[in-house]
Amino acid sequence: MRDAYQVAKVREAEAALMALVPGGALMYYAAAGLAAVCASLLREGRGGVYGARVAVLAGPGDNGGDALYAGARLAARGAAVTAVAAAGDRIHEPAAAALRNAGGRVIRPDDAEDPGRDTRSAIGRADLILDGLLGIGGRGGLREPFATLAHLAAHAGGTVVSVDLPSGVDADTGTVDGPAVKADVTVTFGALKPGLLIDPGAGHAGVIEFTDIGLKPYLPKTPHAQAAQHRDIRKLLPHPGSESDKYRRGVLGLVAGSARFTGAALLAAGGAVRGGSGMVRLVTDCEPAMIVRPEWPEVVVTEPEAGIRSDEEFLEGVGRVQAWAAGPGMGTGAGAAARLGAILRTSLPVLVDADGLTLISQHEGLLPRPAPTLLTPHAGELGRLLGADPADVTARRAEHAREAARKYGATVLLKGSTTVIAQPGDEPVYVNTTGTPWLATAGTGDVLSGLAGALLAQGLLPPQAGLAAAYLHGLAARVAASGRRRRGAGEAPIGASDVVRALPGAFRALYP
Repeated sequence: MRDAYQVAKVREAEAALMALVPGGALMYYAAAGLAAVCASLLREGRGGVYGARVAVLAGPGDNGGDALYAGARLAARGAAVTAVAAAGDRIHEPAAAALRNAGGRVIRPDDAEDPGRDTRSAIGRADLILDGLLGIGGRGGLREPFATLAHLAAHAGGTVVSVDLPSGVDADTGTVDGPAVKADVTVTFGALKPGLLIDPGAGHAGVIEFTDIGLKPYLPKTPHAQAAQHRDIRKLLPHPGSESDKYRRGVLGLVAGSARFTGAALLAAGGAVRGGSGMVRLVTDCEPAMIVRPEWPEVVVTEPEAGIRSDEEFLEGVGRVQAWAAGPGMGTGAGAAARLGAILRTSLPVLVDADGLTLISQHEGLLPRPAPTLLTPHAGELGRLLGADPADVTARRAEHAREAARKYGATVLLKGSTTVIAQPGDEPVYVNTTGTPWLATAGTGDVLSGLAGALLAQGLLPPQAGLAAAYLHGLAARVAASGRRRRGAGEAPIGASDVVRALPGAFRALYP
């Protein structure tokens, strides 16, 4: 796992380490790592450091000092380095002196409204722009003249490298409350920060490069957020053995689809089948049943009879299952509400999505429940569950996911550009970083429901099932969009059914 820590914990670790090392040592290590990344980028972009133009946007704090010291190292190797002292006389003077001694120069913006010709020229002509405006303690959007400098950097042709964190991004939450630097690369020191992993901040960070400055022994054992990698998902996934049969591999009960939303049943069933479930028992109406049977003949389909009078009759009619997934396209009428209530009153793990979430928001008392529960809302659905503005949910993803997890006593998988998975307790937030913008299309959430439900049926707990499903779902989308495992140029539009077809490739991609 890639572990991320909040600012307060990083500050405590820095203080503990600084008490043991010579003064300025941490800044020296950080600047050395930063300069090495910048030199590598210049070699790739223009063939070398010598003769390159570098602009340093230096704020008054330690990040400004890191950027200036890195600029001094580049200047010593022949780069033409110009530092813009964004806060005027408030600048890290020892670092500025080191830059001047190495042959660089320091200029100041003319005023907050217009930074002046020299500043515009230094930024506009730069091959590489170092963002050292604010550090990890910054809160809120950038003020002037920082905002104008960030705007100039965004419209210049040079590669933008942020120091530790893009200026204007909240390090703890990823919130962007105004103007902020949009980096191509972020070089972070000592520990990842949650704001580098969670959108919208993650979208400003670009490629993240990590520089070790010795903080690990002084950081807490439990991080604030974690992002999985291939090896972590490999460890989570169940594997059938020689004695496995369809029941040992997990039977999923799936309630999905209706006369109006026939495709939801088809897609959710496909996600469940391709997710490794030993058997899928689908509860759906006549119309979706007709399209599921020829596409997924292995799925056992039950069409609920009218007049079922009890939970026991409904559950016995479906048959034995190890977990339930309910919601995609199931409707929100009285029959759907009764089926969801019956499922939630069992002691089995249950995933609730889509229409099921709407029913929870409309009917008090369905949650919390003592058994394992996974909710998979998008921002609009979570907004209804919490009575919150969906735009605010999107802006503060981890905060709202945690709130919903506490309120409903369930694991909450908040879908979106960054998928965030929060648990009811104080465990780390899981952050999924796979995926592609092409996933933003109808039906992909239904596929995720089936996939995560299949993993629940195979014995994974809700947090792990949600994390593994989100990771594989995003990986499958990349495979479908580009034929490769990594997001990048050459991707094509995809539909939800393409994600279903790509799931076997996503599973295989986990194993080198």
